Amino acid sequence: MTSYAFFGALEMGFAYGLMVIGVYLTFRILDFPDLTVDGSLPLGAAVTAVCISSGYSPMVAILFAACAGFMAGAVTGILNTKFKILHLLASILTMISLYSINLRIMGKPNMTLLGQDTVVDWFIEATGLVPHLSTPLLFFFICAVAVAILIWFMHTELGLAFLATGDNKQMITSQGINTDTVIILGVGLSNALVAISGSLVAQNQGAADVNMGVGTIIAGLASVIIGETVFGDKTISRALIAALLGSVMYRLAIALALGLKLGEFSFTPSDLNLITALLVIIALVMPRMKKKFLARSAK
Repeated sequence: MTSYAFFGALEMGFAYGLMVIGVYLTFRILDFPDLTVDGSLPLGAAVTAVCISSGYSPMVAILFAACAGFMAGAVTGILNTKFKILHLLASILTMISLYSINLRIMGKPNMTLLGQDTVVDWFIEATGLVPHLSTPLLFFFICAVAVAILIWFMHTELGLAFLATGDNKQMITSQGINTDTVIILGVGLSNALVAISGSLVAQNQGAADVNMGVGTIIAGLASVIIGETVFGDKTISRALIAALLGSVMYRLAIALALGLKLGEFSFTPSDLNLITALLVIIALVMPRMKKKFLARSAK
């Protein structure tokens, strides 16, 4: 792997890091299978592209993207809690709707940001570093701040309600907590993070596309599982950091696979879906293999 490919993988890993953390919040903490992320990531990108093209500051665009993502997640939560639609079906309905909504927002399938100022451009000018070094650093800083805030939040009363709702919904209901509200807020927060990730990706790539969210949930789940297997998840702080690092490891694995050559055979970008599927399979098998290995070592 070349140094350029390595830093590119770091850049992608941290750019999608908030998306992975959002997936962790729903799947692991709330025990809520949420496919809305496949639509909320391009939603964040679409809102950002329109805002920046309309003359708004890139930071304001990120804020608008987060609000749009939160509303998308809240809709999924409301469909599940208030209308009693199965969580998986509710998220699929929202995801499908977001495709048309994203087209409406941009007015076309894709929108370019070439020639527009972005947070990436600001950071490059401020640091004076070359792009392939400054961009990973910027995204790492953003993810580190987000993780720190989430770790603090999870130790607050509301954060503990989030954790308890996922662990034992009946118990927390008996304590007088409205679990419907917790689920709506939790799924909304998750998709707000995903939308911010989409905003960062759009500003980094210089374009937003309605199809850029395809496969997002698979990549997010694979990253979460890889992070948990390698770094552990005994505490909430460790689990959040593991999810972020899992995102980086997932992107590094893809970069390694694309650079792998076995004789005359080599992977190409068209094999990305195959590589993703193989990584997901490995990520799912790894925890079981790890348990078997530890059990044999203990004997």
